[in-house]
Amino acid sequence: MRGADGLRSLGRGLLPLKRGREQGRGLASRPRDFVPFPQRVQQAVRAADQRRPRVWDGLLTAFWLVAVLIDLNDGGWSTVAISTDVPGWLLLLITVSFAVPLYWRRRHPFAVLVATVVPAFANSLSGAVLQAETLQLVVVYNIAYRLPSRSFWWVAVLIAAPQTAGATRFPDTAWWDRGAQFLWAALFVALLGVVVRSRRDYTRALVERARQLETERDQQTRLAAAAERARIAREMHDIIGHNLSVITGLADGGAYASKKSPERAAQALQEIATTSRQALGELRRLLDVLREDPPGAEEPALSPQPALADLDGLVERVRAAGLPVHTTVHGTPDDVPPGLQLTVYRLLQEALTNTMKHAGPGATAEIQVRYEPDEVRLAVTDRGGRPDGSAERPNPLPVDDDEPRADAGRGLTGMRERTALYSGTLDAGPLTDGRGRPVGWRVHALLPLPEESTT
Repeated sequence: MRGADGLRSLGRGLLPLKRGREQGRGLASRPRDFVPFPQRVQQAVRAADQRRPRVWDGLLTAFWLVAVLIDLNDGGWSTVAISTDVPGWLLLLITVSFAVPLYWRRRHPFAVLVATVVPAFANSLSGAVLQAETLQLVVVYNIAYRLPSRSFWWVAVLIAAPQTAGATRFPDTAWWDRGAQFLWAALFVALLGVVVRSRRDYTRALVERARQLETERDQQTRLAAAAERARIAREMHDIIGHNLSVITGLADGGAYASKKSPERAAQALQEIATTSRQALGELRRLLDVLREDPPGAEEPALSPQPALADLDGLVERVRAAGLPVHTTVHGTPDDVPPGLQLTVYRLLQEALTNTMKHAGPGATAEIQVRYEPDEVRLAVTDRGGRPDGSAERPNPLPVDDDEPRADAGRGLTGMRERTALYSGTLDAGPLTDGRGRPVGWRVHALLPLPEESTT
């Protein structure tokens, strides 16, 4: 597995998301010439309605009021009226009572329907049969569009009651046919309101779903970026911390041997150069994945991440820096996946780096690695090296995650994070003798193999 390849693939996966958002913004802000004229008019009307709903309600109410007053003034109502002996003031009152309540049809549709029932009864019982009665259909549409379906039963009662009263008042006329037509029209308008409401709810659900998906996508992007930042920080800590510790040990040894054994000093300088080049190469590969390459740029040279096959080289570099290391390995890492191999390698590297930093001169380290069919066990133990006989760290890393030190760095924290990725456990703490005095430090980790590797 190539860690650099994984980081680069993540970066390339995030770029299409960014481009997709930019393209979406471009489509949303396209010129108005691409929008059909009827759609532009509809959008303008909706925008005006949302900005000033009271003004829009007033204009529509005034329109319907003028229309029914014109019908009343022209006498067109008398051609379908059952009785033309209705007083003029009553006709005017019925007409205005049907039209004016429409101003509140959107805010209180059911109350408006109740208010129009009184002129509806007057219209039916007087025999005037004014066409203004059809304005009740506007109210029925608003009820079906805005109120729950359980209110439809009351709507049916309020609409049918005046028609039934008129048929009872004038039984010898064709009122039943007229009433049935009005009820069918009310039913059609109610169904139309339900359909439009369903379409509105569906559109709102789609918009909300799209908003949630965009939010989730942004959250996943941020989480992935945070995870990669943490991973890069761990890798850089391991690379820099280990190699600088080795270089420091080699430099101290070379300075000590420069007077008595120039050959050993030259060998130490050569090891410093080799370790420095190796560290620079690992850092360059790690940082290359963060660089935004221009189109057509060549892929940087990549190499696999460290694995357990590189453990001998790690131990040799530590020994060359002056720390005696004894290694015991039981089993073979044939069934260990590459990701877990990198974790084991980094754990051992960090433990040896801490020993070189804190154990002091004269310390020794022992590595034990055991490959089981379903888990990997490793332990790194160091002893001695402190002038006063203690093995406490000058700046010990926190063992208790609940109270981490601000100056403790990422050493043990990174080791715990790497172990937790594979549901493993990590124990780290001082070794004591029979009297309870610290004589060293021990790091023990247990890493279960993934299920796909054990089947």
